[in-house]
Amino acid sequence: MALGKYSRVDNRRHNSSYCSTVTIVVFVGLCLVGAWMMTSSSVVPGQNVDVPAQENKNEVKQQVTESNEINTKQFEDNPGDLPEDATKGDNSMPEEKPEEKPEEKPEEKPDATKGDNSVPEEKPEEKPEEKPEEKPEEKPEEKPEEKPDATKGDNSVPEEKPEEKPVEKTEEKSNEETKSDDGSDTETQNGVNNTEDGDAKTNDGETNTEDGGTKADDSEGNAAGQGDSEENSTEKKPDTDETETKSDENAGEDKDRETGNDQLDEKLDQKDDKDSDKSSDGQANNQSSGELLPSGAQSELSNETSTQSGSWSTQAAESKNEKETQQSSNQQKGYNWKLCNVTAGPDFIPCLDNLQAIRSLQSTKHYEHRERHCPEEPPTCLVLLPEGYKRPIEWPTSREKIWYHNVPHTQLAQYKGHQNWVKVTGEFLTFPGGGTQFQHGALHYIDFLNESVPGIAWGKRTRVILDVGCGVASFGGYLFDRDVLAMSFAPKDEHEAQIQFALERGIPAISAVMGTKRLPYPGRVFDAVHCARCRVPWHIEGGKLLLELNRVLRPGGFFVWSATPVYQKLAEDVEIWQAMTELTKAMCWELVSINKDTLNGVGVATYRKPTSNDCYEKRSKQEPPLCEASDDPNAAWNVPLQACMHKVPVGSLERGSQWPEQWPARLDKTPYWMLSSQVGVYGKPAPEDFTADYAHWKRVVSNSYLNGIGLNWSSVRNAMDMRAVYGGFAAALKELNVWVMNVVTAESPDTLPIIYERGLFGIYHDWCESFNTYPRSYDLLHADHLFSKVKKRCNLAAVFAEVDRILRPEGKLIVRDKVEIINELENMARSMQWEVRMTYSKDKEGLLCVQKSMWRPKESETINYAIA
Repeated sequence: MALGKYSRVDNRRHNSSYCSTVTIVVFVGLCLVGAWMMTSSSVVPGQNVDVPAQENKNEVKQQVTESNEINTKQFEDNPGDLPEDATKGDNSMPEEKPEEKPEEKPEEKPDATKGDNSVPEEKPEEKPEEKPEEKPEEKPEEKPEEKPDATKGDNSVPEEKPEEKPVEKTEEKSNEETKSDDGSDTETQNGVNNTEDGDAKTNDGETNTEDGGTKADDSEGNAAGQGDSEENSTEKKPDTDETETKSDENAGEDKDRETGNDQLDEKLDQKDDKDSDKSSDGQANNQSSGELLPSGAQSELSNETSTQSGSWSTQAAESKNEKETQQSSNQQKGYNWKLCNVTAGPDFIPCLDNLQAIRSLQSTKHYEHRERHCPEEPPTCLVLLPEGYKRPIEWPTSREKIWYHNVPHTQLAQYKGHQNWVKVTGEFLTFPGGGTQFQHGALHYIDFLNESVPGIAWGKRTRVILDVGCGVASFGGYLFDRDVLAMSFAPKDEHEAQIQFALERGIPAISAVMGTKRLPYPGRVFDAVHCARCRVPWHIEGGKLLLELNRVLRPGGFFVWSATPVYQKLAEDVEIWQAMTELTKAMCWELVSINKDTLNGVGVATYRKPTSNDCYEKRSKQEPPLCEASDDPNAAWNVPLQACMHKVPVGSLERGSQWPEQWPARLDKTPYWMLSSQVGVYGKPAPEDFTADYAHWKRVVSNSYLNGIGLNWSSVRNAMDMRAVYGGFAAALKELNVWVMNVVTAESPDTLPIIYERGLFGIYHDWCESFNTYPRSYDLLHADHLFSKVKKRCNLAAVFAEVDRILRPEGKLIVRDKVEIINELENMARSMQWEVRMTYSKDKEGLLCVQKSMWRPKESETINYAIA
C-alpha cells in the first residue's frame, strides 16, 4: 500500500488536472483511514498518512500541530466555548478540517458525542493546496485524538468526561475542583482532600458506599455513561464541588458552636428530589442518597467557616495543612500495636481487671474488688479476639440467641440453666426470656407489674429505668417492646459474663456494683428502679445502698422489689422484710402494692418516692438523716456513698419538682427548668441552645449519617455517643432500632440530667480511663470534638486502643474534630488495618468514618498488673 501511495502522489505532480488529483488523494486517504480504524482501537498520530513528495511547509506544520494537539488533550484544563457550527453533528466534511493552525484556538474542541464519521487521520492529506486559510475558521481545533474515542459510543473510557463537562458552561470551572483524567475526584483547588480507600471513591457522581460498593442512584450518573448529554455531564461536576464546598463549611461548625457562634447548625439540608440535576442557576443542587458526603448534606451554613473567597487557597493555608499532614505521617511511623497478654484474655477490662490493685485491698466486704481500679497508665495494647469469633447476630434475633464462640462461657448456663437464664444449644447460646423471678417469660412479668401498679404506665409515664443486678438483662431486653429503656448493671464475674451476654444480645448494660461509691448517674433521673432477686443487702449500714437508689430515683418514681423476702416465710426472709419495712418507712417511701404473680410464683412489692418534704419534717427521729445543703446530689464521679437523703426540690423551676412530659413528647420538649437567663453549652440562651442542637443533629443524621457515609444501619444495634452534650445525636436516631449510650465526660458541662429528662439515658465517664464494659460491646461509636479535648490530658494512642477494645469487629467509628486530630486518628486506624470509609477536611475541621477490621498484631505485651 505504501508503494502505491507514493506512485499516486508522484503521478499527481505531472497531471494537468490538479483538482482530479486532489480528489483521488482524498479518496485514497479516506480508504486508508477507514481500514486503519477497523483494525485499531487506539488513537494514532496523523503521521501514519505520509506524503513524502509534498515538500512544502504544510507537512512540517502538520506534524507540529499534531504534537501540540496531543499535548493539549493531555494537559488542557479549561477549553473555550465552541463555535456554533461545532454542535451540528456528523455532517461536517472531514476534508474541510485541516490542522494547520490549531494553535489559534487550542481550547475549542468538538463535542465528543457528535458521531462516528469524523476521521482525524485523513486531515494531513487535505492540507496541500486547499485554501488552508479558510479551514481553521470553520473548525479550528478538531482534536483528532478525541474523535476516534467518540466513535465508540457508550463504551468509551471515562477519561473523556472531564473534558466534556466544561464545554457547555466554562464559567463554572473556576469554582470546581480539578479532576484527574480518569474522572475521579482527587482534590479541590483549595487543598481539601476528599479521596477514599477503595470503596469510598467518587467517579463522576458515582459513590461506593460502605457495603462493598453499593452505588448511588443512577440519576447521579455512572462512570461509563459516555452516552450522557453534555448538559448532564457538565452538571455533575459542580454538584460534587457544591457538596464538598458546603461540607467544608460544616466541618468547622462545632468550633463555632463551642465559641457561642450563631453557626450552630451543621446545615445538612439535602434535597429530597434526587432526580433533579439542576438548580435554578444552572448548577446541580443535590446528589444521591448513597453518596459519601451528599451535597445537601453539608450545605446550610449561612456563613463560610473559611475566609477564602475564591477557588484557590492561600499559600499559608496550603503550607500549614502540609506541615500538619507531614507531622501526622511521622507520628504514624511510631505506632507499634501489640496484643495484651492478660489473665482475662479476650474479656479484658483494664479498670476492673487490675489484679495488682485488687490484691492490695484491705477489705472486700463492700465489693471493693468489683469497683474501678484504673492503672496509672492506661494500656496501649489491643485485646485478643475469641477463637472462632463471628459477626454478631442482628437484633431482634439476637435477643433469643447469640453465637457461642463470641461469648464462650458455659458456667452461667450450668448454674442458672434451670431458671431459664441461658442455655447451650449447638453453636448458639439461647435465652428463653426467663429469669429467676420470671421463668415463664419476661413479657408476662412486665405486664403483671403494670397491672399491679397502673401508675407505672410503661412507655408513657415510665420511660427510663435502672435494673439492679440484671443478670443477662432479659427484663430490659423485653421492655423495648413497651417503649422503655433500661440501664441494666451487674458486677463483673459475679455470675460469669452476664453483662457480656446482655451486650452481645443487643441489650443496654454496664459492669458496675453498688459498693463504696455513688453510681455514675445524676440525682433524680430514673423514672423507676427495679430489683428482681438481686440479693443486695439494702437494709444494712443505715440503708446506705437503698439511699443511693433514693438519690437517683425521680420524686414520684417507683422502686419495684421482686425478692424472696416479699413472699417467702423463711426466718431470714422474714427478718429482711421487717428491716426493709422500717427503712422504707423512715425514708418516707410509700408501699403502693404487694402482689403475687401466680404464674411465676413470686411476689412483688412496689414503693413510691415522695414528691414533697412534708414527711421528712414530720419524722420523730431523723434517721436516716437529711444530707447537708452543700451536698450536691448530681456529683457522682468517684464520690463516696453517704447514708443520707437529699430533700425533694419543690420550687416550680427546680429540676425534679415536676414529672416530665409523657413519652415520646418529652424527647423534643425543652425541659421546664432550662431558663433563658442560663447560657447553653454553645453560647445561646439555654432553651434556644437545646432546640438548635436538636435541629442540628436531626439534619446531620437524616441528611448525612443515614445515607451519606455508607453506614448499613441494619447492622447497628449498640451505639455510643462518646461526647453527648444534650443527647441530640441519640434523639435523632429515635426511629431506628438502636439504643445509644450517651456519655457526658467528667470535664464537660453537666448536661446528663437533660438527657434523662428527654427520655434517654447515659453515664458519666473520663476517657483517660477504660469504660466499664466488655470488649466488643458496640457496633457504632460517635465522637463529636472529643479527641481534641482528651488529647490535652492523656495519651491519645491509649484512648484509641480503648476505642478498639469496646468496638466490635466491622463496627464503625465516626469522628468530627479538628483536622490535625482527624489526620492523627486516620493514621492510627490505618496502622491497625482498619478500613477508612470516608475522610474529609477543610481548613481546621474534619470528618472521619472508619471500620474496624479483624486484624490482630502478632506480637504481645504482658500487662503485669492484669496477670493473676
